[in-house]
Amino acid sequence: MRMFLSSLMAVAALAAPALAQNSTGPFIGRWDFNIATPGGTRACWLGITAKGGDLEVWYQPPGGNVYQVKDAKLDGARLKLNLSRGTTWELEAGAGQLTGVQSSGGHTIQLTGVRAPELKRSAPAAWTDPEPLFNGKDLTGWEPIGPAASHWKVEDGLLVNTAHGANLKSTRKFEDFKVHYEVNCPDDGNSGFYLRGRYEVQIEYEPLTQNPPERRIGSVYGRIAPNPALPRTPGQWETFDVTLVGRTVTVVHNGTTTIDHQEIEGITGGALDANEGEAGPFYIQGDHTGGLKFRNITVSVPKN
Repeated sequence: MRMFLSSLMAVAALAAPALAQNSTGPFIGRWDFNIATPGGTRACWLGITAKGGDLEVWYQPPGGNVYQVKDAKLDGARLKLNLSRGTTWELEAGAGQLTGVQSSGGHTIQLTGVRAPELKRSAPAAWTDPEPLFNGKDLTGWEPIGPAASHWKVEDGLLVNTAHGANLKSTRKFEDFKVHYEVNCPDDGNSGFYLRGRYEVQIEYEPLTQNPPERRIGSVYGRIAPNPALPRTPGQWETFDVTLVGRTVTVVHNGTTTIDHQEIEGITGGALDANEGEAGPFYIQGDHTGGLKFRNITVSVPKN
């Protein structure tokens, strides 16, 4: 009898991790959410992995940086997340989606998340010659977005944001590309250059104490820190050459490769949408600070 009980307990111990994996399995993965709110559609993201029988959950809110959700637990078939500022998510998994409800301040919003595409693609054999996206004369090919007034102007052949206001978006959309831009960011300036409208390459010269490395100039905001970190040069012209193929990004800052063929796991704060499998525009933040100047914005795409 003792031998039988010992064997039964051993089998149960071996089965426990498998049972835990089965219960958490439908939630595992990366998930994209387009959330309808009274203020318009907001893009969010979840990254969920299994760690020691528990779930590790990372959340990208509509703004700000991705962060780990410390209070995440399974209650039967439902995943409950306590996010910041009294906001909670309750989700169920099924049919390749996560569905549920966001609750905050007595208000609820329906949630539907879809699995983020892998976007694994090989680099093209060749690229087209660089094509100007900014003509140095006017805002042809660009349009302001957001509720704030636009302060984007062309002055002396430069694209200038004279004050805090609207963001600026390209009218064309792109999938894989090489983009070049030159930027002059003043001291205490903050902006960002978005790839496909979803992934921000940070531009800032705020005090170092305000941002960790993954949120400083040249980072993919909140996700990938530049390495090496270059000397900070507010008020001077700097060059960026960014290649994006699928999720793989390379950033060359002032001629130095600071991000080398790294994967962008998901959208960053401020993304226009969470449709990661689709082409998207470039957009430049104007809603943080003014005073930034851009020039020589060009793009190359895969050659047919």
